Amino acid sequence: MGFLLATFFCVFALPASAQERDKFSICWSIYVGWMPWGYGANEGIVKKWADKYDIEIDVVQINDYVESINQYTAGQYDGCSMTNMDALTIPAAGGVDSTALIVGDFSNGNDGVVLKGESDLKAIKGQDVNLVELSVSHYLLARALESVDMTERDVNVVNTSDADLVSAYTSDDVTSVVTWNPLLSEIVSMPESKLVFDSSQIPGEIIDLMVVKTDVLKANPDFGKALVGAWYEIMSTMSGDSASAKAARRAMGEASGTDLAGYESQLASTRMFYTPAAAVEFTQSDDLKTTMQYVAEFSFQHGLLGEGAPDATFIGVETPSGVYGNTGNIKLRFDPTYMEMAADGEL
Repeated sequence: MGFLLATFFCVFALPASAQERDKFSICWSIYVGWMPWGYGANEGIVKKWADKYDIEIDVVQINDYVESINQYTAGQYDGCSMTNMDALTIPAAGGVDSTALIVGDFSNGNDGVVLKGESDLKAIKGQDVNLVELSVSHYLLARALESVDMTERDVNVVNTSDADLVSAYTSDDVTSVVTWNPLLSEIVSMPESKLVFDSSQIPGEIIDLMVVKTDVLKANPDFGKALVGAWYEIMSTMSGDSASAKAARRAMGEASGTDLAGYESQLASTRMFYTPAAAVEFTQSDDLKTTMQYVAEFSFQHGLLGEGAPDATFIGVETPSGVYGNTGNIKLRFDPTYMEMAADGEL
């Protein structure tokens, strides 16, 4: 009987990740729009909101961005900061059903294409381009090339870790890079560097998110409430011109290797959604579904949706305005429910 009972629970119990529990972990990496997570952890804001719901949330910084997403996908974390494209091509493509719990911002100049000694994007033709291959930098390059009637066949992409990009650019044989802030600002400040295309030319397409496991969220709604509540308290703290807001931004800047002025210059090229209402409005727009179609098509062309993907619609992406792709294989969900709760003061 004991064996049969154990077998019954083994077969029919929820996966461990989907069970009710009181301890969770999220990870994040250095980027202007994700620095608030480190600040919120250091200042006790995340703990305050976790305590409100009688749970624990461990906030972990990981220095390698792609590795952070890989670890999330492998099950080591319940949530992770990432872009919309990476959410589609790594966890979703890997079969991990994920929900964009918080739509934090979109890049509005924070990602860019830099040429050495050339101020015209067309000069990139025939060059080696150093970037994190198959990341949003690669997507930005493809969109940049489209704008001047070129394709990736006109350049040679050289896969380079984000940790190595700045040092690589200082060598004479590296003449073109695509990256994001704070690396972008550092490279642009170097002699002969020319920013020839940036994400402000494709607004709303590179979106920064806090993504969580859908099954974990469903089984533990308080996890979602605590994260969203903490996030918008941090947003309220860091926005505006008060001394406390500047102190928060200064702390975030220093944690990312710059100062207040440097961090504020990065914020200037980021469309932050400081209020939940603004994030909800963006998420509910029809434009989000169209953007995810662009992203899915790029991802399919580069083999990022998995070997079995027959076309760009293989993975379903659920948005408030409808599903792009396969409704029977939804693996990425933009769900504004918890942000709406924040906007309505219900957390």
